[in-house]
Amino acid sequence: MWINGVSATLLAASDRAVQYGDGSFTTARIVAGNIQHLAGHLARLKTASQRLMIDGVDWNALEVEMIQAASLRGEGVLKTIISRGEGGRGYSPQGCSSPTRIISVSGYPAHYHQWRQQGVTLAQSPVALSRNPLLAGIKHLNRLEQVMIRLHLDRTDAHEALVVDTSGMLIECCAANIFWRKGHDVFTPDLSDSGVAGIMRNHIISMLAQSGVFTISVVRQSPETLQEADEVIICNALMPVLPVRQADDWHFTSSQLYDFLHQVC
Repeated sequence: MWINGVSATLLAASDRAVQYGDGSFTTARIVAGNIQHLAGHLARLKTASQRLMIDGVDWNALEVEMIQAASLRGEGVLKTIISRGEGGRGYSPQGCSSPTRIISVSGYPAHYHQWRQQGVTLAQSPVALSRNPLLAGIKHLNRLEQVMIRLHLDRTDAHEALVVDTSGMLIECCAANIFWRKGHDVFTPDLSDSGVAGIMRNHIISMLAQSGVFTISVVRQSPETLQEADEVIICNALMPVLPVRQADDWHFTSSQLYDFLHQVC
């Protein structure tokens, strides 16, 4: 682990990441020592910092540090955190002038290889996401909703969760975005009020828009819309795309969308 470019494993207890979850993060896949979609991950961190009004990040140093850390792994996972840093009193961030850069690397989850071959199952979570347009889309450090979703998911036999917001609209999975196909029409949830706009989600939307085969629409629908789908896939920067074989009581056997995305993601 590196903190502000220095090898370290201890973070000050006064850092606002610890005190308030005041920051954001991104998780990238390392392949052959290189960061996949590096520009997208940097853009995500910059967007989150702008939204959270975190100034003073040394973006050039961060990019160099990310690349150097990834070069130490043939295959793996790189996690990058931007915290507002130390300072301020109470909730006020006044006095915080030096954001903290935290980078770590770990092994690649081996089960993703198996899941790509066998497909995954989804179970609807009893935990609903709150709606907050200010924080929607960004991957901020406040992940208690996801922790609770994961706790409930661990009590089932499913691989991932189907997650709705407090109005009952389908949003995402616990740690992935979701797409479904009806014929040549592909759909993904609207994340204007909640959820995380993932790197792979953005890439897939772009690929489908250019495909000449599929149309892509961002919609507000309940989970029940999946019972009419021909196919469902989930994605994140690490998976990067997985076929869904079952979501609650609905089963899927087609792989037309997955076969296309597997070649371009």
